[in-house]
Amino acid sequence: MKIGELAAHYELELEPLYDSNEAKALFSVAAEQVLALSSAKLIMQKDIDINFINMQKLLSILNDLQIGKPIQHILEEAHFYGEVFKVNEQVLIPRPETEELVDWIISDNSLRFSVNTNHKISILDIGTGSGCIPITLKKHLSRAEVATLDVSPNAIAVAKENAEQINVKIKFIEADILTFKTEEKFDVIVSNPPYIRDLEKADMHNNVLVYEPHLALFVRDENPLIFYKAIADFARTNLKANGQLYFEINEYLGNETIEMLAAKDFINIELRQDMQGKDRMVRAGI
Repeated sequence: MKIGELAAHYELELEPLYDSNEAKALFSVAAEQVLALSSAKLIMQKDIDINFINMQKLLSILNDLQIGKPIQHILEEAHFYGEVFKVNEQVLIPRPETEELVDWIISDNSLRFSVNTNHKISILDIGTGSGCIPITLKKHLSRAEVATLDVSPNAIAVAKENAEQINVKIKFIEADILTFKTEEKFDVIVSNPPYIRDLEKADMHNNVLVYEPHLALFVRDENPLIFYKAIADFARTNLKANGQLYFEINEYLGNETIEMLAAKDFINIELRQDMQGKDRMVRAGI
């Protein structure tokens, strides 16, 4: 079978789950991994025959996609901010909107370095997952001291592998933020905590519901800001003077998040939208 023929086969077989553009993108990602060809070269070489071994690999990936398994879990990797992170069913797949949050933090704190070159900034990430946030921050703010906290030992194990692969050193803490206490203070606290309400599950793709960790995704409808409140209380105690708290948020709860932070006496609260125009990020100071 030729590359172009298999691409069309992917599109046909994935039609019940994905639209045409999504199916094409999935084939491109799979073929890039198996054939080591960029998207442009796939188009240019669409009439090239695929050998038997690579055909079997690509058909196996297709079979996994047909049962709803995310491509990132099939390939056991996800791209984030120019790096490749190992992922599995123990961690949330990194999202593009989280890249925007990280970019905001890097932009803010690169300026801090340039203003005060003697100051070594300290950062705490809450909710490690794959480690995409703390590892990327350490990579781009190399003089920062970065720590990250997660309740899941399996998530921390994945993040440690990613930190080693990307060659950064960060501190890992296995703890529950709802009960965690420390005397240490930080310049920056950042979190992308669980924020999807149970009532929103009906609108979600099945591959997220089946294959991604619910512990990292969902909160009860009656208390959707449970983690935000706990982290805000922690930040009131553990942020240094002029420290900043950053959140990724539920697009439907932007105003509620701002009101909660204001009630806890945070200042200079800013809500930002993501590239899709959805309320997605908040920054607040003390």
